Amino acid sequence: MDLGPDRRRRRPLTVGSVHAPLIVGIGGTTKPGSTTERALAAALDAAAAAGARVQLFDGAFLARLPHYDPTAARTADELALIAAARAADGFLIASPAYHGGVSGLVKNAIDLLEELKADPRPYFDGCAVGCIATAYGPQGGGPVLAGLRAIVHAMRGWPTPCGAAVQAAPGLFAPGGACTDPKTAEQLAMVGRQTAAFSLARRAAA
Repeated sequence: MDLGPDRRRRRPLTVGSVHAPLIVGIGGTTKPGSTTERALAAALDAAAAAGARVQLFDGAFLARLPHYDPTAARTADELALIAAARAADGFLIASPAYHGGVSGLVKNAIDLLEELKADPRPYFDGCAVGCIATAYGPQGGGPVLAGLRAIVHAMRGWPTPCGAAVQAAPGLFAPGGACTDPKTAEQLAMVGRQTAAFSLARRAAA
């Protein structure tokens, strides 16, 4: 999935057949092409390869969202994320470790999904949610991954059996976006595949 500057100026990217289940990816940082963003893109690529349609809301998009205020009028960007979440069959969420927790940028986007509380399918209800945490230290990703899973549970979603805790390092992702570490690449791919598989089965059952 291309994370180059030309793509980043466009609306959130959607890839795949309109008849396939939709996996919405939310995550990144304010730094273009961050490890978090590339990890999320890798998982979305695996979900797409498994038969899902994918839509990415990256760090640049999330940075445009105002601080969530339940009483405020919604902006066009907020409405775009809400509409995608309503249409989604599954989610992939990626956050960097900021002081042992989920970043404010990502949490603000999740908080916006409070707008789904009165929907026939509220929040993440019935959806698979793949969780990805990135950190520079070997231990930093664990608490963030646990925090994301707790958030998903609170919002009635199903965290995938496999979550990814990625240790950031120079050269972990090639300039084209490919992960250079086989173990990390497989971990991210498994999160994407499991999210897609659950979503495909859910749509087939429905």
